[in-house]
Amino acid sequence: MHEAEKIQVAYFTDMLCVWAYVSEIRLSELKKQFGSRINVHYYFIPIFGCTDHRIGGGWKERGGFKGYSQHVRDICHDFPHVELGHNAWNTTIPKSSATSHLFLKAVQLLEQKSLIPGQPEVRFNGNTLFEEITRRIRLAFFRDGLNIAEETVLFDIAGQINLPVQSIVKHMHNGEAIAAMCRDVELCKKYNVEGSPTYVLNEGRQKLYGNLGYKIIEANVQEILHRPQNQASWC
Repeated sequence: MHEAEKIQVAYFTDMLCVWAYVSEIRLSELKKQFGSRINVHYYFIPIFGCTDHRIGGGWKERGGFKGYSQHVRDICHDFPHVELGHNAWNTTIPKSSATSHLFLKAVQLLEQKSLIPGQPEVRFNGNTLFEEITRRIRLAFFRDGLNIAEETVLFDIAGQINLPVQSIVKHMHNGEAIAAMCRDVELCKKYNVEGSPTYVLNEGRQKLYGNLGYKIIEANVQEILHRPQNQASWC
């Protein structure tokens, strides 16, 4: 299948969003079922750009961080496929998701420049290096209780899969990763992305937001794949 014929899927998440953590299994299934027929493009939305404001202030009447921590535990209890350690939002409270977003945009730039492999790898169960580091960073917070707002934590994770740390640092410090992160925010505004996770398909005409079942996501992709080109749909 030619690149232009593939379904382009824009996937927006925040690294500290529990719903994005829960939904990783759905994205994995989507890639498994549609394979080379789709291209997933990863973007980040700063829902938790300032946790003191979003949780400390926004959850003030509901127990603040303690209340939010219990909220996250209640969610994860209903989804046994995810692991949640004791420390996440309890003793480990990151100040911002922006550090991890900046780090991941730097890794993404390395992939785009072919400085690291961009193809799916068997050792990562079909994930690319970028997808694998994204998965591991989420696990580091939610499962292992590590503070992913700290660069040292992110670099330690990168070292585990032999990512070129110095190249990542270079792109974080020379403005390229910051520019890419700002572009993500611009695209969030362009597509009116309201939260995490959000799928944007069909050049922005289809938007799927929140805790949606896999079948709904699959049906939207199928509809694009099987609709004749340039033919309007009545529904």
